Amino acid sequence: MIRRLASGFIARLSLSLLSLLPSALLCSTANAADYPGYRQADWIAPSFTFHTGETLNNLKLHYATAGDPANPAVLLLHGTYRSGADMVGKDFAGEMLGAGQALDASKYFLIMPDAIGVGKSSKPSDGLRAKFPQYNYADMVLAQYRLVTEGLGIKHLRLVMGNSMGGMQTWMWGEMYPTMMDGLVPMASQPIEMASRNWMMRRMLVESIKQDPAWNGGNYTTQPPSLRLANTMFGIATAGGTLAYQSLAPTRAQADKIVDDRLNAPVTADANDFIYQWGSSADFNAMPNLARIQVPVLAINSADDERNPPETGTMVAALKQLKNAELLLIPASAETRGHGTTSFSKFYARQVGAFLKTLPQR
Repeated sequence: MIRRLASGFIARLSLSLLSLLPSALLCSTANAADYPGYRQADWIAPSFTFHTGETLNNLKLHYATAGDPANPAVLLLHGTYRSGADMVGKDFAGEMLGAGQALDASKYFLIMPDAIGVGKSSKPSDGLRAKFPQYNYADMVLAQYRLVTEGLGIKHLRLVMGNSMGGMQTWMWGEMYPTMMDGLVPMASQPIEMASRNWMMRRMLVESIKQDPAWNGGNYTTQPPSLRLANTMFGIATAGGTLAYQSLAPTRAQADKIVDDRLNAPVTADANDFIYQWGSSADFNAMPNLARIQVPVLAINSADDERNPPETGTMVAALKQLKNAELLLIPASAETRGHGTTSFSKFYARQVGAFLKTLPQR
Protein backbone atom coordinates (compact mmCIF):
# COMPACT_ATOMS: atom_id res chain seq x y z
CA MET A 1 0.00 0.00 0.00
CA ILE A 2 1.25 3.47 -0.88
CA ARG A 3 0.05 6.38 1.20
CA ARG A 4 0.66 9.77 -0.36
CA LEU A 5 0.22 12.99 1.58
CA ALA A 6 -1.45 15.39 -0.83
CA SER A 7 0.06 18.86 -1.04
CA GLY A 8 -3.23 20.47 -0.11
CA PHE A 9 -3.03 18.88 3.31
CA ILE A 10 0.53 19.94 4.09
CA ALA A 11 -0.24 22.56 6.72
CA ARG A 12 -2.79 20.42 8.58
CA LEU A 13 -0.62 17.30 8.44
CA SER A 14 2.39 19.19 9.72
CA LEU A 15 0.45 20.09 12.82
CA SER A 16 -0.96 16.57 13.06
CA LEU A 17 2.46 14.97 12.96
CA LEU A 18 3.76 17.20 15.70
CA SER A 19 0.66 16.73 17.80
CA LEU A 20 1.38 13.00 17.96
CA LEU A 21 4.53 13.72 19.94
CA PRO A 22 4.44 14.25 23.71
CA SER A 23 5.89 17.62 24.67
CA ALA A 24 8.44 15.89 26.88
CA LEU A 25 9.88 14.15 23.83
CA LEU A 26 10.29 17.33 21.84
CA CYS A 27 13.04 18.49 24.18
CA SER A 28 14.50 15.13 25.21
CA THR A 29 18.19 14.35 25.04
CA ALA A 30 20.12 11.15 24.52
CA ASN A 31 23.37 9.79 25.86
CA ALA A 32 24.91 6.57 24.60
CA ALA A 33 25.66 5.51 28.15
CA ASP A 34 21.93 5.62 28.91
CA TYR A 35 21.23 2.60 26.73
CA PRO A 36 21.60 -0.89 28.21
CA GLY A 37 24.64 -2.81 27.10
CA TYR A 38 26.01 0.01 24.96
CA ARG A 39 29.50 -0.73 23.69
CA GLN A 40 31.83 0.01 20.79
CA ALA A 41 34.14 -2.46 19.10
CA ASP A 42 35.96 -3.29 15.86
CA TRP A 43 35.48 -6.27 13.58
CA ILE A 44 38.25 -7.22 11.18
CA ALA A 45 37.59 -8.94 7.86
CA PRO A 46 40.84 -10.87 7.16
CA SER A 47 40.28 -10.32 3.44
CA PHE A 48 37.71 -8.20 1.64
CA THR A 49 37.15 -8.11 -2.11
CA PHE A 50 35.60 -4.95 -3.56
CA HIS A 51 33.31 -4.74 -6.59
CA THR A 52 36.32 -3.67 -8.67
CA GLY A 53 38.13 -6.91 -7.87
CA GLU A 54 40.57 -5.12 -5.59
CA THR A 55 41.30 -6.88 -2.31
CA LEU A 56 42.19 -5.36 1.04
CA ASN A 57 43.47 -7.41 3.93
CA ASN A 58 42.31 -6.71 7.46
CA LEU A 59 39.45 -4.39 6.57
CA LYS A 60 38.23 -2.83 9.81
CA LEU A 61 34.61 -2.05 10.54
CA HIS A 62 33.97 -0.09 13.69
CA TYR A 63 30.53 -0.48 15.21
CA ALA A 64 28.45 0.16 18.28
CA THR A 65 25.71 -1.98 19.76
CA ALA A 66 23.11 -1.48 22.44
CA GLY A 67 20.79 -3.93 24.08
CA ASP A 68 20.81 -7.68 24.61
CA PRO A 69 22.02 -9.84 21.66
CA ALA A 70 19.23 -12.27 22.54
CA ASN A 71 16.63 -9.67 21.53
CA PRO A 72 15.46 -9.06 17.94
CA ALA A 73 18.24 -7.31 16.02
CA VAL A 74 17.87 -3.96 14.26
CA LEU A 75 20.48 -2.53 11.88
CA LEU A 76 20.74 1.29 11.81
CA LEU A 77 22.65 2.90 8.93
CA HIS A 78 24.00 6.45 8.85
CA GLY A 79 24.30 9.05 6.08
CA THR A 80 27.24 10.07 3.90
CA TYR A 81 30.41 11.20 5.76
CA ARG A 82 28.60 10.67 9.06
CA SER A 83 29.13 7.67 11.37
CA GLY A 84 27.20 5.22 13.48
CA ALA A 85 27.43 7.72 16.33
CA ASP A 86 24.59 9.63 14.66
CA MET A 87 22.21 6.88 15.69
CA VAL A 88 22.77 7.57 19.40
CA GLY A 89 22.67 11.36 19.00
CA LYS A 90 19.78 13.11 20.69
CA ASP A 91 18.01 14.13 17.47
CA PHE A 92 17.46 10.51 16.43
CA ALA A 93 17.94 8.37 19.52
CA GLY A 94 16.26 10.73 21.99
CA GLU A 95 12.85 9.80 20.63
CA MET A 96 13.54 6.34 19.21
CA LEU A 97 15.78 4.26 21.46
CA GLY A 98 14.53 5.08 24.97
CA ALA A 99 12.19 3.14 27.24
CA GLY A 100 8.79 2.64 25.63
CA GLN A 101 9.91 4.16 22.32
CA ALA A 102 9.82 2.55 18.88
CA LEU A 103 13.29 0.98 19.03
CA ASP A 104 13.54 0.59 22.80
CA ALA A 105 17.12 -0.55 23.44
CA SER A 106 15.90 -2.79 26.25
CA LYS A 107 13.76 -4.74 23.77
CA TYR A 108 15.95 -4.74 20.65
CA PHE A 109 19.59 -5.43 19.89
CA LEU A 110 20.70 -2.33 17.99
CA ILE A 111 23.65 -2.52 15.58
CA MET A 112 25.18 0.76 14.39
CA PRO A 113 28.24 0.34 12.13
CA ASP A 114 30.58 2.94 10.70
CA ALA A 115 30.53 2.32 6.94
CA ILE A 116 33.67 1.66 4.95
CA GLY A 117 35.45 4.98 4.49
CA VAL A 118 34.12 6.85 7.53
CA GLY A 119 34.46 7.14 11.28
CA LYS A 120 36.78 4.55 12.79
CA SER A 121 36.38 2.06 9.95
CA SER A 122 39.06 1.57 7.29
CA LYS A 123 39.40 4.63 5.05
CA PRO A 124 41.86 6.33 2.68
CA SER A 125 43.30 8.65 5.34
CA ASP A 126 44.52 5.63 7.33
CA GLY A 127 47.53 5.62 5.02
CA LEU A 128 46.67 4.42 1.52
CA ARG A 129 45.24 7.78 0.51
CA ALA A 130 44.17 7.74 -3.17
CA LYS A 131 45.46 4.16 -3.48
CA PHE A 132 42.67 2.92 -1.21
CA PRO A 133 40.34 0.55 -3.16
CA GLN A 134 37.48 2.32 -4.89
CA TYR A 135 34.36 1.31 -2.96
CA ASN A 136 30.67 1.74 -3.69
CA TYR A 137 27.43 1.17 -1.81
CA ALA A 138 27.38 -2.53 -2.70
CA ASP A 139 30.76 -2.91 -0.99
CA MET A 140 29.46 -1.10 2.08
CA VAL A 141 26.38 -3.34 2.29
CA LEU A 142 28.47 -6.47 1.84
CA ALA A 143 30.77 -5.35 4.66
CA GLN A 144 27.77 -4.62 6.89
CA TYR A 145 26.34 -8.06 6.11
CA ARG A 146 29.62 -9.75 6.99
CA LEU A 147 29.83 -7.78 10.23
CA VAL A 148 26.28 -8.78 11.20
CA THR A 149 26.58 -12.46 10.23
CA GLU A 150 30.26 -13.30 10.69
CA GLY A 151 31.22 -10.75 13.33
CA LEU A 152 28.10 -10.77 15.49
CA GLY A 153 26.60 -14.12 14.57
CA ILE A 154 23.19 -12.61 13.76
CA LYS A 155 21.16 -14.67 11.31
CA HIS A 156 18.08 -12.48 11.05
CA LEU A 157 17.16 -8.82 11.51
CA ARG A 158 13.84 -7.50 12.69
CA LEU A 159 14.43 -4.24 10.81
CA VAL A 160 16.93 -2.43 8.60
CA MET A 161 16.59 1.34 8.87
CA GLY A 162 18.83 3.96 7.31
CA ASN A 163 19.06 7.66 6.62
CA SER A 164 20.20 9.30 3.34
CA MET A 165 23.12 7.10 2.21
CA GLY A 166 21.92 4.62 4.80
CA GLY A 167 18.47 4.87 3.26
CA MET A 168 19.79 3.98 -0.18
CA GLN A 169 21.67 1.09 1.37
CA THR A 170 18.47 -0.03 3.08
CA TRP A 171 16.90 -0.51 -0.37
CA MET A 172 19.96 -2.56 -1.33
CA TRP A 173 19.75 -4.70 1.79
CA GLY A 174 16.20 -5.65 0.80
CA GLU A 175 17.42 -6.66 -2.66
CA MET A 176 20.71 -8.36 -1.79
CA TYR A 177 19.42 -10.25 1.26
CA PRO A 178 15.63 -10.37 0.79
CA THR A 179 14.90 -12.92 3.55
CA MET A 180 17.34 -11.49 6.08
CA MET A 181 14.91 -9.02 7.66
CA ASP A 182 11.22 -8.53 8.53
CA GLY A 183 10.95 -4.93 7.35
CA LEU A 184 12.72 -1.97 5.78
CA VAL A 185 12.62 1.74 6.66
CA PRO A 186 14.61 3.72 4.07
CA MET A 187 14.66 7.45 4.82
CA ALA A 188 15.69 10.55 2.83
CA SER A 189 16.27 8.39 -0.21
CA GLN A 190 14.81 6.87 -3.35
CA PRO A 191 15.63 3.60 -5.09
CA ILE A 192 16.06 5.39 -8.42
CA GLU A 193 19.36 5.82 -10.24
CA MET A 194 21.72 8.44 -8.84
CA ALA A 195 21.12 11.29 -11.27
CA SER A 196 19.65 14.77 -11.68
CA ARG A 197 20.58 17.48 -9.17
CA ASN A 198 21.45 14.88 -6.55
CA TRP A 199 24.33 13.55 -8.64
CA MET A 200 25.23 16.89 -10.27
CA MET A 201 25.88 18.50 -6.90
CA ARG A 202 27.86 15.49 -5.66
CA ARG A 203 29.93 15.58 -8.83
CA MET A 204 30.61 19.29 -8.34
CA LEU A 205 31.58 18.68 -4.73
CA VAL A 206 34.16 16.09 -5.78
CA GLU A 207 35.42 18.12 -8.76
CA SER A 208 35.84 21.24 -6.62
CA ILE A 209 38.40 19.39 -4.54
CA LYS A 210 40.09 17.45 -7.33
CA GLN A 211 40.60 20.57 -9.42
CA ASP A 212 42.23 22.42 -6.54
CA PRO A 213 46.01 22.36 -7.18
CA ALA A 214 46.51 21.94 -3.43
CA TRP A 215 44.88 18.49 -3.62
CA ASN A 216 47.91 17.35 -5.62
CA GLY A 217 46.43 14.05 -6.75
CA GLY A 218 45.67 13.15 -3.16
CA ASN A 219 49.23 13.72 -1.95
CA TYR A 220 48.65 16.94 0.00
CA THR A 221 50.38 17.85 3.24
CA THR A 222 47.59 20.15 4.46
CA GLN A 223 43.89 19.93 3.67
CA PRO A 224 43.06 21.73 0.39
CA PRO A 225 41.19 25.04 0.96
CA SER A 226 38.53 23.86 -1.49
CA LEU A 227 37.38 21.24 1.02
CA ARG A 228 35.90 23.84 3.36
CA LEU A 229 34.35 25.93 0.59
CA ALA A 230 32.93 22.98 -1.35
CA ASN A 231 31.44 21.38 1.74
CA THR A 232 29.79 24.63 2.84
CA MET A 233 28.35 25.26 -0.61
CA PHE A 234 27.06 21.70 -0.92
CA GLY A 235 25.46 21.76 2.52
CA ILE A 236 23.58 24.99 1.91
CA ALA A 237 22.49 23.97 -1.58
CA THR A 238 21.27 20.46 -0.80
CA ALA A 239 20.08 20.44 2.81
CA GLY A 240 18.41 22.78 5.26
CA GLY A 241 14.96 23.42 3.78
CA THR A 242 13.63 26.50 1.98
CA LEU A 243 11.13 27.46 4.68
CA ALA A 244 13.66 26.79 7.43
CA TYR A 245 16.31 29.00 5.83
CA GLN A 246 13.75 31.76 5.32
CA SER A 247 12.89 31.54 9.00
CA LEU A 248 16.51 31.36 10.17
CA ALA A 249 17.91 33.97 7.77
CA PRO A 250 15.26 36.48 6.67
CA THR A 251 17.90 39.23 6.36
CA ARG A 252 21.25 39.37 4.57
CA ALA A 253 23.04 39.88 7.89
CA GLN A 254 21.54 36.70 9.32
CA ALA A 255 22.31 34.80 6.12
CA ASP A 256 25.91 36.04 6.23
CA LYS A 257 26.24 34.89 9.83
CA ILE A 258 25.21 31.35 8.91
CA VAL A 259 27.74 31.30 6.06
CA ASP A 260 30.48 32.81 8.25
CA ASP A 261 29.83 30.32 11.05
CA ARG A 262 30.10 27.41 8.64
CA LEU A 263 33.21 28.75 6.95
CA ASN A 264 34.87 29.37 10.30
CA ALA A 265 34.04 25.95 11.74
CA PRO A 266 37.03 23.61 12.20
CA VAL A 267 37.73 21.30 9.28
CA THR A 268 37.63 17.77 10.65
CA ALA A 269 37.23 15.95 7.33
CA ASP A 270 39.99 14.62 5.11
CA ALA A 271 39.84 15.53 1.42
CA ASN A 272 40.60 12.03 0.12
CA ASP A 273 38.07 10.49 2.48
CA PHE A 274 35.55 13.09 1.35
CA ILE A 275 36.07 12.36 -2.35
CA TYR A 276 35.64 8.63 -1.78
CA GLN A 277 32.57 9.10 0.43
CA TRP A 278 30.62 11.19 -2.06
CA GLY A 279 31.92 9.39 -5.13
CA SER A 280 30.80 6.04 -3.74
CA SER A 281 27.20 6.85 -4.69
CA ALA A 282 27.96 7.20 -8.42
CA ASP A 283 26.63 3.84 -9.57
CA PHE A 284 23.72 3.55 -7.13
CA ASN A 285 20.56 2.28 -8.79
CA ALA A 286 18.20 0.00 -6.88
CA MET A 287 15.46 0.09 -9.52
CA PRO A 288 16.45 -2.92 -11.68
CA ASN A 289 16.23 -5.30 -8.69
CA LEU A 290 13.43 -3.62 -6.77
CA ALA A 291 11.08 -6.59 -7.23
CA ARG A 292 13.46 -8.73 -5.17
CA ILE A 293 12.28 -6.94 -2.02
CA GLN A 294 9.92 -9.32 -0.22
CA VAL A 295 9.23 -7.53 3.07
CA PRO A 296 7.06 -4.54 3.97
CA VAL A 297 8.60 -1.12 3.39
CA LEU A 298 7.93 2.15 5.22
CA ALA A 299 9.71 4.83 3.18
CA ILE A 300 10.10 8.17 4.95
CA ASN A 301 10.94 11.34 3.03
CA SER A 302 10.33 15.04 3.56
CA ALA A 303 8.44 17.33 1.21
CA ASP A 304 11.30 19.85 1.20
CA ASP A 305 14.10 17.35 0.50
CA GLU A 306 16.39 19.11 -1.97
CA ARG A 307 18.00 15.87 -3.14
CA ASN A 308 14.81 13.81 -3.43
CA PRO A 309 12.10 16.28 -4.49
CA PRO A 310 8.69 14.57 -4.30
CA GLU A 311 7.24 16.64 -7.15
CA THR A 312 9.10 14.49 -9.68
CA GLY A 313 6.81 11.58 -8.85
CA THR A 314 9.70 9.12 -9.14
CA MET A 315 9.31 7.81 -5.59
CA VAL A 316 5.61 7.06 -5.91
CA ALA A 317 6.19 5.34 -9.26
CA ALA A 318 8.93 3.19 -7.75
CA LEU A 319 6.85 2.13 -4.76
CA LYS A 320 4.08 0.90 -7.04
CA GLN A 321 6.41 -1.93 -8.00
CA LEU A 322 6.34 -3.28 -4.45
CA LYS A 323 3.62 -5.42 -2.94
CA ASN A 324 3.67 -3.81 0.49
CA ALA A 325 5.07 -0.29 0.58
CA GLU A 326 3.98 2.92 2.24
CA LEU A 327 5.34 6.43 1.86
CA LEU A 328 5.33 8.82 4.80
CA LEU A 329 6.00 12.28 3.37
CA ILE A 330 6.78 14.78 6.13
CA PRO A 331 5.26 18.17 5.26
CA ALA A 332 7.66 21.09 4.82
CA SER A 333 7.67 23.76 7.50
CA ALA A 334 10.03 26.16 9.25
CA GLU A 335 10.72 23.28 11.66
CA THR A 336 11.88 20.82 9.00
CA ARG A 337 15.38 20.88 7.52
CA GLY A 338 15.05 19.73 3.93
CA HIS A 339 17.19 16.69 3.28
CA GLY A 340 18.21 16.83 6.93
CA THR A 341 14.65 16.48 8.23
CA THR A 342 14.87 12.74 8.78
CA SER A 343 17.74 13.22 11.21
CA PHE A 344 15.01 14.25 13.66
CA SER A 345 12.97 11.25 14.72
CA LYS A 346 10.30 13.46 16.30
CA PHE A 347 8.69 13.65 12.86
CA TYR A 348 8.15 9.90 12.47
CA ALA A 349 8.91 7.94 15.67
CA ARG A 350 5.28 7.01 16.28
CA GLN A 351 4.81 5.82 12.71
CA VAL A 352 7.89 3.60 12.91
CA GLY A 353 6.59 2.08 16.12
CA ALA A 354 3.23 1.37 14.48
CA PHE A 355 4.98 -0.12 11.44
CA LEU A 356 6.99 -2.51 13.61
CA LYS A 357 3.80 -3.84 15.18
CA THR A 358 2.45 -4.80 11.75
CA LEU A 359 5.50 -6.79 10.66
CA PRO A 360 5.14 -10.56 10.52
CA GLN A 361 7.65 -12.63 12.45
CA ARG A 362 9.96 -14.82 10.38
